[in-house]
Amino acid sequence: MEVWDLYQEERIKTEQTMIRGEAQPEGVFRQVVHVCIFNEKGEMLIQQRQPFKKGWSNMWDVTVGGSAVSGDTSRSAAEREVLEEIGHQISLENVRPALTINFPGGFDDYYLVQEEIDINTLKLQEEEVQAVKWASLNEILDKIEEGMFIPYHKSFIELMFFMRNHRGTHTRHER
Repeated sequence: MEVWDLYQEERIKTEQTMIRGEAQPEGVFRQVVHVCIFNEKGEMLIQQRQPFKKGWSNMWDVTVGGSAVSGDTSRSAAEREVLEEIGHQISLENVRPALTINFPGGFDDYYLVQEEIDINTLKLQEEEVQAVKWASLNEILDKIEEGMFIPYHKSFIELMFFMRNHRGTHTRHER
């Protein structure tokens, strides 16, 4: 049983919680996180969801993602999800989400990190992940086109690839 903390629209934690699978009360929001790991070649580590997984079965997705459980911060949820889903210990100390996407039921923080990982050493979570691989931007865009990748907006995937090396919205900083 997974318990989620609920937040006000301003991202202030309420005293309310909900159990995964229950109807989310109106006017409150939950926290979701994604971590996209890139290597030096500019490829993203992607995962293929299990065929028996509810929602987007058998499809490819970004490195990891999931809901924050009660007591998690965004950062601790992201670190936990990486460890749970692909068996890799990651430290996001001093790392803030590169992007936060608001969706109707909550907040989705995207962490973009560069780390060299030997995928042969990963221990995939049997209930969630059937395979992982490194993929270029074009490979991911092709998989979206072919219906094999969760149907993110292509421009969103392109933005993540761009933002992995750039922070903020300006092309240069004022001196």
